[in-house]
Amino acid sequence: MFRALAVTLGLAVSLSPAVLPQQVFAAEEIRFAVTDIEGLEALQQEFGPFEAALEAATGLDVQLFPVGNRTAAVEALKADQVDFVLTGPAEYVVIKELTDARIVVAWQRPDYFAQVVTLADGPIRSVADLKGNAVAFGSVGSTSQHLGPAQALTDMGLKYGTDYEAKIISRNVAIEALIRGDIQAIGMNFSHLQRARAAYPDVAFTVVARGRDLPNDILVVRSGLDQSVVDKVKTAFVEDGAALMAAVLKGEDNQKFKGGFFLPKVDDADYDYVRSMYKTIGVDTVTDFVGN
Repeated sequence: MFRALAVTLGLAVSLSPAVLPQQVFAAEEIRFAVTDIEGLEALQQEFGPFEAALEAATGLDVQLFPVGNRTAAVEALKADQVDFVLTGPAEYVVIKELTDARIVVAWQRPDYFAQVVTLADGPIRSVADLKGNAVAFGSVGSTSQHLGPAQALTDMGLKYGTDYEAKIISRNVAIEALIRGDIQAIGMNFSHLQRARAAYPDVAFTVVARGRDLPNDILVVRSGLDQSVVDKVKTAFVEDGAALMAAVLKGEDNQKFKGGFFLPKVDDADYDYVRSMYKTIGVDTVTDFVGN
């Protein structure tokens, strides 16, 4: 009897929380969203390997949290339904305006710049030649297809919607219109131009305007999340960045980050250039997403 009691007491001591290994306890859960991916299936396909890598690096239980759109991401942050959100520069400045989200780390995209493209054998030889002509831009509010190209033209002396006709046309349709002569130029980023050249090998495209490198995509955290959790995540990006990036690049659409790095030293002021882009297209206050 006494022996059985001793065994029972010993078992109780062995299961005491004070002496249990850390891994016995359920890991703290964090929820991770991406603003430009719709649906859980697509999110898991692109970021499933990253989810596992971040769990290994932090010891946290990472849950991918789908958001239907960028507005839904804002509402989820406000309601504490999501903890971390990866978003683009144009979306970040609006999210910052509408929430108390804080910067964690930037996700660098190499060769991420806006440009204005035309036909090499067409009548446009310089930015000045675009005056009075039609220029197509892609998705409304897109950093690299709309805001960035418009800013590049502004920086080179052409006022948006005044010195030229600004049209919002999907990129593939715009390329066909450019070839027909219906428009004279298209705003796009470097990877878009590469795809256009591959899709139309018999067409000679040329760049008449190139903007500065665009600010990076950025990971933000909701206000109120325990700082020790935030520090743990940020440390993972600093100390295990190579492994995390390798996991990110397993996603097909994530190839835009190939060759890039995670940058922990980033300030909100780094995105003032994006705020100036909104003003260029006539949006003075970034309190809503353009195109909503």
